[in-house]
Amino acid sequence: MKLYFSPGACSLSPHVVARELGIELTLDKVDLASKKTSSGRDFSAINPKGYIPALELDGGEVLTEGPAIVQYLADQKPEAKLVPPPGTMARYRVQEMLGYINSELHKSYSPLFNPKTSPEQRQEREEYLRKRYGVIEAALAKGPYLFGEQFTVADAYLFTVTNWSNFVKLDLSAFPNLLAYQRRVAARPAVQGAMRAEGLPVEGGK
Repeated sequence: MKLYFSPGACSLSPHVVARELGIELTLDKVDLASKKTSSGRDFSAINPKGYIPALELDGGEVLTEGPAIVQYLADQKPEAKLVPPPGTMARYRVQEMLGYINSELHKSYSPLFNPKTSPEQRQEREEYLRKRYGVIEAALAKGPYLFGEQFTVADAYLFTVTNWSNFVKLDLSAFPNLLAYQRRVAARPAVQGAMRAEGLPVEGGK
Protein backbone atom coordinates (compact mmCIF):
# COMPACT_ATOMS: atom_id res chain seq x y z
CA MET A 1 0.00 0.00 0.00
CA LYS A 2 1.08 3.57 -0.61
CA LEU A 3 0.43 6.52 1.70
CA TYR A 4 0.34 9.99 0.21
CA PHE A 5 1.51 12.34 2.92
CA SER A 6 2.87 15.73 3.88
CA PRO A 7 5.39 15.85 6.77
CA GLY A 8 3.71 16.38 10.14
CA ALA A 9 0.26 16.88 8.61
CA CYS A 10 -2.79 14.77 9.49
CA SER A 11 -1.32 11.98 7.35
CA LEU A 12 1.09 11.32 10.24
CA SER A 13 -1.81 9.59 12.01
CA PRO A 14 -2.24 6.66 9.55
CA HIS A 15 1.55 6.52 9.19
CA VAL A 16 1.84 5.93 12.95
CA VAL A 17 -0.98 3.38 12.90
CA ALA A 18 0.67 1.41 10.11
CA ARG A 19 3.95 1.30 12.03
CA GLU A 20 2.15 0.24 15.22
CA LEU A 21 0.70 -2.66 13.23
CA GLY A 22 3.91 -3.57 11.44
CA ILE A 23 2.32 -2.81 8.06
CA GLU A 24 4.85 -1.62 5.50
CA LEU A 25 3.77 1.39 3.46
CA THR A 26 5.38 3.06 0.50
CA LEU A 27 5.49 6.79 1.23
CA ASP A 28 4.87 9.36 -1.48
CA LYS A 29 5.28 12.97 -0.36
CA VAL A 30 2.78 15.49 -1.71
CA ASP A 31 3.58 19.13 -2.44
CA LEU A 32 0.24 20.60 -1.43
CA ALA A 33 0.88 23.83 -3.35
CA SER A 34 1.67 22.25 -6.73
CA LYS A 35 -0.39 19.07 -6.12
CA LYS A 36 2.57 17.02 -7.34
CA THR A 37 3.89 13.93 -5.58
CA SER A 38 7.56 13.13 -5.09
CA SER A 39 7.09 10.34 -7.65
CA GLY A 40 5.95 12.93 -10.19
CA ARG A 41 2.24 12.15 -10.21
CA ASP A 42 -0.62 14.63 -10.25
CA PHE A 43 -2.13 14.27 -6.79
CA SER A 44 -5.43 15.80 -7.92
CA ALA A 45 -5.90 12.79 -10.19
CA ILE A 46 -5.26 10.46 -7.24
CA ASN A 47 -7.54 12.29 -4.80
CA PRO A 48 -9.83 14.86 -6.42
CA LYS A 49 -10.44 16.34 -2.96
CA GLY A 50 -6.90 17.66 -3.20
CA TYR A 51 -5.78 16.97 0.34
CA ILE A 52 -3.95 14.29 2.27
CA PRO A 53 -4.00 11.62 3.50
CA ALA A 54 -4.81 9.19 0.74
CA LEU A 55 -4.09 5.48 0.91
CA GLU A 56 -3.64 3.59 -2.35
CA LEU A 57 -4.52 -0.04 -1.77
CA ASP A 58 -2.76 -2.98 -3.38
CA GLY A 59 -5.53 -3.30 -5.96
CA GLY A 60 -5.24 0.36 -6.98
CA GLU A 61 -8.31 1.60 -5.13
CA VAL A 62 -7.76 4.84 -3.17
CA LEU A 63 -9.18 5.43 0.31
CA THR A 64 -9.32 8.98 1.69
CA GLU A 65 -10.16 10.70 5.01
CA GLY A 66 -7.90 9.98 7.97
CA PRO A 67 -10.52 8.48 10.33
CA ALA A 68 -11.56 5.97 7.64
CA ILE A 69 -7.98 5.11 6.72
CA VAL A 70 -6.85 4.38 10.28
CA GLN A 71 -9.82 2.09 10.89
CA TYR A 72 -9.15 0.27 7.62
CA LEU A 73 -5.52 -0.27 8.58
CA ALA A 74 -6.38 -1.41 12.11
CA ASP A 75 -8.91 -3.90 10.77
CA GLN A 76 -6.13 -5.58 8.78
CA LYS A 77 -4.64 -6.77 12.08
CA PRO A 78 -7.49 -6.92 14.62
CA GLU A 79 -5.34 -8.83 17.08
CA ALA A 80 -3.40 -5.60 17.74
CA LYS A 81 -6.61 -4.06 19.15
CA LEU A 82 -5.99 -0.58 17.75
CA VAL A 83 -9.74 -0.52 17.16
CA PRO A 84 -12.37 -2.58 19.00
CA PRO A 85 -14.35 -5.18 17.03
CA PRO A 86 -17.01 -3.90 14.57
CA GLY A 87 -20.51 -3.65 16.00
CA THR A 88 -19.40 -3.20 19.61
CA MET A 89 -20.16 -0.10 21.67
CA ALA A 90 -16.42 0.26 22.25
CA ARG A 91 -15.95 0.60 18.47
CA TYR A 92 -18.57 3.33 18.31
CA ARG A 93 -16.85 5.16 21.17
CA VAL A 94 -13.60 5.21 19.20
CA GLN A 95 -15.49 6.46 16.14
CA GLU A 96 -17.14 9.09 18.31
CA MET A 97 -13.71 10.31 19.46
CA LEU A 98 -12.33 10.29 15.92
CA GLY A 99 -15.26 12.47 14.87
CA TYR A 100 -14.67 14.86 17.76
CA ILE A 101 -10.97 15.24 16.98
CA ASN A 102 -11.77 15.70 13.30
CA SER A 103 -14.45 18.36 13.64
CA GLU A 104 -13.62 20.16 16.87
CA LEU A 105 -9.81 20.07 17.02
CA HIS A 106 -8.38 19.37 13.56
CA LYS A 107 -10.43 21.96 11.69
CA SER A 108 -10.01 24.55 14.44
CA TYR A 109 -6.24 24.57 13.96
CA SER A 110 -6.45 25.53 10.28
CA PRO A 111 -6.91 29.30 10.81
CA LEU A 112 -3.92 29.34 13.16
CA PHE A 113 -1.66 28.30 10.28
CA ASN A 114 -3.03 31.04 8.01
CA PRO A 115 -0.99 34.28 8.16
CA LYS A 116 -4.05 36.19 6.97
CA THR A 117 -6.03 35.29 10.10
CA SER A 118 -6.66 38.42 12.17
CA PRO A 119 -5.50 38.64 15.80
CA GLU A 120 -9.15 38.64 16.88
CA GLN A 121 -9.93 35.49 14.89
CA ARG A 122 -6.79 33.83 16.18
CA GLN A 123 -7.75 34.54 19.78
CA GLU A 124 -11.25 33.20 19.19
CA ARG A 125 -9.91 29.95 17.68
CA GLU A 126 -7.38 29.52 20.49
CA GLU A 127 -10.09 29.94 23.11
CA TYR A 128 -12.33 27.51 21.22
CA LEU A 129 -9.57 24.91 21.07
CA ARG A 130 -8.82 25.20 24.78
CA LYS A 131 -12.50 24.73 25.53
CA ARG A 132 -12.59 21.58 23.40
CA TYR A 133 -9.39 20.28 24.96
CA GLY A 134 -11.19 20.35 28.29
CA VAL A 135 -13.11 17.24 27.22
CA ILE A 136 -9.84 15.53 26.27
CA GLU A 137 -8.18 16.51 29.55
CA ALA A 138 -11.00 14.86 31.50
CA ALA A 139 -10.77 11.67 29.42
CA LEU A 140 -7.02 11.45 30.00
CA ALA A 141 -7.52 11.61 33.77
CA LYS A 142 -8.79 8.02 33.57
CA GLY A 143 -5.75 6.36 32.05
CA PRO A 144 -2.60 6.75 29.97
CA TYR A 145 -4.54 6.81 26.70
CA LEU A 146 -7.97 8.01 25.58
CA PHE A 147 -9.51 4.62 26.31
CA GLY A 148 -7.44 3.52 29.26
CA GLU A 149 -4.45 1.21 28.90
CA GLN A 150 -5.00 0.38 25.23
CA PHE A 151 -3.46 2.65 22.58
CA THR A 152 -5.96 3.10 19.72
CA VAL A 153 -6.23 4.82 16.36
CA ALA A 154 -7.84 7.76 18.17
CA ASP A 155 -4.61 8.28 20.10
CA ALA A 156 -2.58 8.43 16.90
CA TYR A 157 -4.94 11.11 15.59
CA LEU A 158 -5.06 13.15 18.80
CA PHE A 159 -1.27 13.13 19.11
CA THR A 160 -0.84 14.25 15.49
CA VAL A 161 -3.28 17.15 15.78
CA THR A 162 -2.13 18.29 19.22
CA ASN A 163 1.49 18.28 18.04
CA TRP A 164 0.53 21.24 15.85
CA SER A 165 0.25 23.36 18.99
CA ASN A 166 4.06 23.54 18.94
CA PHE A 167 4.05 25.15 15.50
CA VAL A 168 1.24 27.67 16.10
CA LYS A 169 2.39 28.50 19.65
CA LEU A 170 -0.89 27.46 21.26
CA ASP A 171 -0.57 27.55 25.05
CA LEU A 172 -1.81 24.26 26.49
CA SER A 173 -0.19 24.64 29.91
CA ALA A 174 -3.63 24.44 31.56
CA PHE A 175 -3.87 20.78 30.51
CA PRO A 176 -1.24 18.74 32.41
CA ASN A 177 -2.83 15.40 31.52
CA LEU A 178 -2.69 16.31 27.84
CA LEU A 179 0.92 17.44 27.97
CA ALA A 180 1.99 14.27 29.79
CA TYR A 181 0.05 12.26 27.21
CA GLN A 182 1.85 13.96 24.32
CA ARG A 183 5.20 13.05 25.85
CA ARG A 184 4.01 9.47 26.46
CA VAL A 185 2.85 8.98 22.88
CA ALA A 186 5.94 10.70 21.45
CA ALA A 187 8.08 8.07 23.18
CA ARG A 188 6.39 5.15 21.37
CA PRO A 189 8.78 3.53 18.86
CA ALA A 190 6.18 3.62 16.07
CA VAL A 191 5.67 7.35 16.55
CA GLN A 192 9.38 8.05 16.61
CA GLY A 193 9.88 5.92 13.51
CA ALA A 194 7.13 7.68 11.60
CA MET A 195 8.38 11.13 12.55
CA ARG A 196 11.96 10.29 11.56
CA ALA A 197 10.75 8.91 8.22
CA GLU A 198 8.94 12.20 7.58
CA GLY A 199 11.97 14.28 8.57
CA LEU A 200 10.38 15.63 11.72
CA PRO A 201 12.16 16.40 15.00
CA VAL A 202 11.87 13.53 17.46
CA GLU A 203 11.54 14.21 21.18
CA GLY A 204 14.42 12.66 23.06
CA GLY A 205 16.05 11.53 19.84
CA LYS A 206 18.14 12.70 16.91
